Amino acid sequence: MTVTTAPLRPRTDRQARVRLRLIEGFELVIDGSVVSAPLAAQRLVAFLALHPRPLHRNYIAGSLWLDKTDSRATSNLRSALWRTHGFGERLLRSSRTHISLANDVYVDVAEADETARRLLCRRGGDDDMDAGLLRGELLPDWYDDWVVVERERLRQLSLNALEELSASMLSQGRVALAADAAFSVVALEPLRESAQRALVEAHIAAGNCGAAAQQYVHYRAQLRDALGLDPSAAFDRRITAVLSP
Repeated sequence: MTVTTAPLRPRTDRQARVRLRLIEGFELVIDGSVVSAPLAAQRLVAFLALHPRPLHRNYIAGSLWLDKTDSRATSNLRSALWRTHGFGERLLRSSRTHISLANDVYVDVAEADETARRLLCRRGGDDDMDAGLLRGELLPDWYDDWVVVERERLRQLSLNALEELSASMLSQGRVALAADAAFSVVALEPLRESAQRALVEAHIAAGNCGAAAQQYVHYRAQLRDALGLDPSAAFDRRITAVLSP
């Protein structure tokens, strides 16, 4: 295999013959069939997917096996590459110095990232985006530092994007979809006031002031129990104004 020098294309084509899913767990599908990959190969493939450019072999080895000597880490990398036998030629591009994913591999994290950024930048219509990926967690139960950092980055990007989607739906009068997007954020991060406010605004827009008040009371109780804090004064004033005769 030889490393490509062509610019990497966005890995968001769902019709790709090689598909890699990292959200809610590792899954590799080639030509419609799920490939069973050893854990060492999974870690290598996932690392490359989250770093979408050719990476030096020494950097990969040092990052994946931090607690090993350089020679042992290099040996582990060679072993992981060997364990991709049978599917690696469709998935990887490598040279004596660098390794990357092939350009035509679909990666769900790339689609989630692109969808979130399009929502935040208000690029394209909301109807042509699948926000479902923004509700998932990157590689749950993986605790490598490089996964934890990327998981939190994608999580925060997704939360902000879902809130933006809720605001967009609300401005279009699509109240049910606004509430659904806001609820997704609340489910992921119950103490996030901006998400609670978005959900309350959706209830108000639907004429469900009682539901809005109940949501606020529930949030206030959660916040006090968890952190000993109260909602912001602005949130309190908004609820008071809604409930005032």
